[in-house]
Amino acid sequence: MNAPVPDPQAPASAPLFILYFEGGRYVEELRGLTLWAHHVLLPVYGREVTSSAPWCSRWWEHQEAVAQLHGLWLAWLELTGTGSGPSGPANWHRDYLLPVMASLRDPSGPFAGCKPGAHRGKQPPPVDALDPFGPPPPSPQDAG
Repeated sequence: MNAPVPDPQAPASAPLFILYFEGGRYVEELRGLTLWAHHVLLPVYGREVTSSAPWCSRWWEHQEAVAQLHGLWLAWLELTGTGSGPSGPANWHRDYLLPVMASLRDPSGPFAGCKPGAHRGKQPPPVDALDPFGPPPPSPQDAG
């Protein structure tokens, strides 16, 4: 499968992780991840969907799933590609595939509430303040 798309404008030390990407770069990376997931990961490792092992057919709409699967894909590229050692695939299965799939398919994981053909979006847990240790927000009198 295709490796992550390098951005020629990005500095050499730019992060490779999809959650740092925006706009076109995010879309291209997500497309690469989707192709890998749909042509390699799911045909080989996608097990039956049950209430105790849910999966969402619109997994790309779950940010946690995108983040975990992107990390899994990056590890796949490193451990199974040209130049990887002979134990790379075994290490990928043990250290990356099994924990990520267990986390994603957990009944209380990101796909909880999703059923085949029925996506259910998730809301993040509430927080009392987005930046509790930052400067106080301007008062209404300061805004006018």
